[in-house]
Amino acid sequence: MKAIANQRVLPGVNKVQSTSSTPWNSKVTHWTIAAPFIHDLERDGQWLAPYVLGDRHYFNIIPRPKPLRSWHHQSSTFTNYAEWLTYLTHGKNAAQSAEGGVITVFPQLASAVGMYQQLSGKHIPVVAWLFNVGTCHSGLRRWVAQSSLQHIDRFVVHTRRECDIYSQWLGLPKERFVFFPYQVADIPVIYEENTTQPFIAAIGSAHRDFPTLFQAVKTLKLPTVIASGVHALAGLQLPSCVQVPLGIGKQDCLQLAQEARINIVPMKTNSQITAAGQVTIVEAMRMGRAVIASRCNGAEDYITHGKTGLLVEPGSTSALIQEIEMLWDDPQLRNQLGQNARNYAAQYCSDEAAGAALQSVLDDVGRVT
Repeated sequence: MKAIANQRVLPGVNKVQSTSSTPWNSKVTHWTIAAPFIHDLERDGQWLAPYVLGDRHYFNIIPRPKPLRSWHHQSSTFTNYAEWLTYLTHGKNAAQSAEGGVITVFPQLASAVGMYQQLSGKHIPVVAWLFNVGTCHSGLRRWVAQSSLQHIDRFVVHTRRECDIYSQWLGLPKERFVFFPYQVADIPVIYEENTTQPFIAAIGSAHRDFPTLFQAVKTLKLPTVIASGVHALAGLQLPSCVQVPLGIGKQDCLQLAQEARINIVPMKTNSQITAAGQVTIVEAMRMGRAVIASRCNGAEDYITHGKTGLLVEPGSTSALIQEIEMLWDDPQLRNQLGQNARNYAAQYCSDEAAGAALQSVLDDVGRVT
């Protein structure tokens, strides 16, 4: 296999046996990975490549030209012009270097590779992993998405509802969309619950319903720490019991989640929202923390109410107050929910589970390409 600058060739290290009797197409054994969070190959790791089983598939990783900005420092939920240029360059580099298929992570990279396909007239097998658009817009944005994504072979989404939503929005067969739980690597638990100064933690930005949370904690007079982007809190008046530490990093957020008595993921919903909250929910589950989340945007795919967490109706202050009160005063219930959540996430949301899922998708695309 020829060497390619700035790439690393990685064989899968284990193997999943296909249940299909259809011979796998051996022409698509090489996959180029383009993930926006991989900028430095030595520092940022190999993503899921080591967890794809066997020696059937080989991987090259194309690093992002510029480091991806943290969501803590983003002033808008939209991808700006400069960021789009980086995505387009990254996608072009991946597509031009591809010896077989391309695996993209995030919708922007899928669109970038799709645009390259359109302009070059070259069909490249493409798997779009973590295809979470967030909001399905109409007009020009929808037209661009439909035009650039029409030749993507598989879209991997992390809530079941997205299969129907994106199929209708993009005008593509539902068979191209497949659900697998969102994956988070094992997170070491190094901090205990803060029992001397207990507090609630709410982490994340996308489609968060902070007004409802603020009203609930204000009524209960419970200390609350919010770790979110500036845009998600713009225009909101903070209750005196709420703190918002700005400029903190990922490890600080994980520490907050581990030390909190309760993790809450309050979400708003409307017909345009596709999915939200999965990252925060799964991270808390991986750390064995008790979670309360709004019953919307796909949270139901991860939390079984009363078993792996608690679900409340979106926008209901009274329901949120009731669940917070119950969980705040019941350490046995918190521990039980946290342990159940951790067991669930270890089985379905681990690197190993995601590697097996990716293997099945690549085998499927290889059979039909």
